[in-house]
Amino acid sequence: MKTLVLACIDGSTYAPAVCDAAAWAALRLEAPLTFLHVLSKTQEPRPADLSGSLGLGARESLLEELAELDAKRGKLAQERGRQILAAAKERAKNAGVASPEALQRHGGLVETLSELEGGIRLLVLGRRGEAADVAKEHLGSHLERVIRAMSRPILVTTAEFRAPQKIMLAFDGSATTRKGVDMVAASPLFKGLPCHLVMVGPDTAEARAQLERARLRLESAGFETPAVILPGEASSVLSQYQQEHGIDLMIMGAYGHSRIRQLLIGSTTTEMMLKSTVPLLLLR
Repeated sequence: MKTLVLACIDGSTYAPAVCDAAAWAALRLEAPLTFLHVLSKTQEPRPADLSGSLGLGARESLLEELAELDAKRGKLAQERGRQILAAAKERAKNAGVASPEALQRHGGLVETLSELEGGIRLLVLGRRGEAADVAKEHLGSHLERVIRAMSRPILVTTAEFRAPQKIMLAFDGSATTRKGVDMVAASPLFKGLPCHLVMVGPDTAEARAQLERARLRLESAGFETPAVILPGEASSVLSQYQQEHGIDLMIMGAYGHSRIRQLLIGSTTTEMMLKSTVPLLLLR
């Protein structure tokens, strides 16, 4: 079975960017594209015990009315989800995707994605979801859980997406980022784009040797590959480098462990998602 690009969408302001990022990735990878909308389980109504102030018949009537309202709310949410999926498919078609698919599920987002993970080549998410838009949270409440639960690459987009012209890989010599180098070298997703290698930490002979091996691997695959080792605090250094060099997309490990621990510890992953003004491709 051919693996696909799976894009999670809802009614948030990030949905158009998720559509655009997913369409771009699907076209570059020549992979099928499916949009996923998950309807969370609604809580059952729990009215207070009214038997002391209302007759039994009145109480039962109120419970029935609440149940009817809950059912109507569920149907409206389902129909709204279908409309969101239809709009996403139309946007992807306009971007050149031939036959995007739509999938609506009931349940939890993390659990749903775990069930579908075997068929996913790339997962695309917005940095915030609909609940975060309303609550004005910094990150979507499900985002960190999804990233920790999945073993597939995850593209986390900002509120606007444009096709990248320059990419950057935060490299530290760990197994995850070495895998990232091989992924970039082999994948059609980034073919033809300059790939900056940025290592944060002490400038040692070992670090230079690791960085040079990574640079040669990318250059042998046809990439223009500037490579630097920079001192400082990882998230600040990476953000500054991105801004100074006009990087459109950053690639980094997510919630892992490495010898240069400042780069890949979970809190730094979250901080980069908060700070970054460009999409992040997170590797596990």
